[in-house]
Amino acid sequence: MPPLCYFVRHGQTGWNAELRLQGQADTDMTDLGRRQAARNGRRLAELVDRPEDFDFVASPLKRTRETMELIRAGMGLPPQGYRVDARLMEVHFGDWQGFTYAELEKREPGSTAARFADKWGFVAPGSAGESYQMLLDRVKPWFEALEKPTICVTHGGVLRILFRLVEDLPVADVAAMEIVQDRVLRLEDSRLEWL
Repeated sequence: MPPLCYFVRHGQTGWNAELRLQGQADTDMTDLGRRQAARNGRRLAELVDRPEDFDFVASPLKRTRETMELIRAGMGLPPQGYRVDARLMEVHFGDWQGFTYAELEKREPGSTAARFADKWGFVAPGSAGESYQMLLDRVKPWFEALEKPTICVTHGGVLRILFRLVEDLPVADVAAMEIVQDRVLRLEDSRLEWL
């Protein structure tokens, strides 16, 4: 059974607000995103009595690192006291990163139909493109190696993968679920709960 963990999606970025496919592009948070991160830090301060018992880990992308630093500050901790793990990076949208679906359709009509038909198995064009299944294969070894209570800042795709790994939700449901940026996701007793 995995240990107690708290997961947070990074705060809103400008590309989130514009509905751009972000993937592993290293984008900046908005002021709203920083407020979301600070709110999650205050919430974690209420939930965690002994932060010294927790491992703190984030995706290495700028938006997740900044979110983690704001969270740690909100918990009264030095902002830099965490590590990064590249396996926690977002699913890579290949050549589609930086575009909206509308822009992709305008450029190449019909190009996004396959993504909407199979969000789980679709691999974005380009040599770096990944599917959610490929993301699961990347994240699963990290998840299975968890040994101590953990606070993790990552991405929407990775949190979707957790719902597949922990609750065995159908892949279509996992690929379509909304992952919020202003709440904490707790993993306890092999159950996930938004707080």
